[in-house]
Amino acid sequence: KKSEQELKDEEMELFTKYYMEWKGERKSGNTSYTNIPRFYYRLPAEDEVLLQKLREESRAVFLQRKSRELLDNEELQNLWFLLDKHQTSPMIGEEAMINYDNFLKVGEKAGPKCKQFFTAKIFAKLLHNDPYGRISIMQFFNYVMRKG
Repeated sequence: KKSEQELKDEEMELFTKYYMEWKGERKSGNTSYTNIPRFYYRLPAEDEVLLQKLREESRAVFLQRKSRELLDNEELQNLWFLLDKHQTSPMIGEEAMINYDNFLKVGEKAGPKCKQFFTAKIFAKLLHNDPYGRISIMQFFNYVMRKG
């Protein structure tokens, strides 16, 4: 007759064996789900003080980094001055326009924070049926203020 401990050990061995077989069969099918990156992390509970502090600190660092990327008032004024200086004639009514060559020149002079806005993709996005292939300086500036 087997002891109680031996029965428990045997039961655990059988459980492990059957579980591994079941898991192994299931894995042999579609395993694409194992390549999906984790995108959800639960919020720390109230009693997990260290995790809460870590979350607060990482959020603060993230917001500081993002705020450093934003253009300040002086940089916006400089950008407007450069855009106005490099406008391409003729004007459409009261609206100043800029062509792609001058757009790129302003991009070089505007500084590193502005570089992200001086792409062909953004220029094309703001291009609307101008016979000279130009965009509105005001529309571009408003775009920078909204996105930056």
